[in-house]
This record gives sequence, structure tokens and C-alpha cells, in this order.
Amino acid sequence: MASSSSEIKILVGLDDNKVPESLEWSAEDGGMKQAEAKAMLLSVWDKKSGDTLKIDLWTKEMMADEMKKFVHQSLMALADTLERSTNEKDAAQEMRSFGLHIGEKMNLIQKNK
Repeated sequence: MASSSSEIKILVGLDDNKVPESLEWSAEDGGMKQAEAKAMLLSVWDKKSGDTLKIDLWTKEMMADEMKKFVHQSLMALADTLERSTNEKDAAQEMRSFGLHIGEKMNLIQKNK
């Protein structure tokens, strides 16, 4: 076990039907005291099973256009993560190309002419 640790907190406020109404997170070691959010995607690599486990949450006030932008930006960020962590430049570029295509399909970015 590591000799020190850092904590990231996520607080999900639920309505009577267990639907997220609010999301707040903090990472005090990183300088984030407490911040509100409308959506989150959390993926973790399970050491034992070798599988990805994930939680996707969004609040009632997250609009569809915001969700499209959020998913698009997350996809583009995943391409950057892949390249930084594995040096898979070609695969990362393929992901970026796909992200641009999806961004165009959802009218988030203008089509290249």
C-alpha cells in the first residue's frame, strides 16, 4: 500500500425517485475545494477482473446539447490520454478523426469542405 494518499470526493444529490439532482466533487490536494457539475463519466480499471467499470451520471438540468458537447469533448480527451499513456499516435489520430466526424454529425463543429 502507498505511504500516502489523496482523496477525491463525489456527492450525488438524489430526488425521491433516486434520479440525480445535483453533482458536486472535490479534490482538495489538487486545489479543487468543491465544484458543481451537471454530468460525470467515471471509468476505472478493475485490477482483479481486468475489465473497465463505469458510472455515467447526469442531472435533470443537463440539456441534450450540453450532453452532446460533453460526450464529444470526452472522446477527444480519451484520444489524448491514449497517446500520452501508450504512445499509440496512429490509434489516437483515428479516434480524433472519428471525434471530428461525430462532432460534425451532431452539428458541434463545421464540416470541412
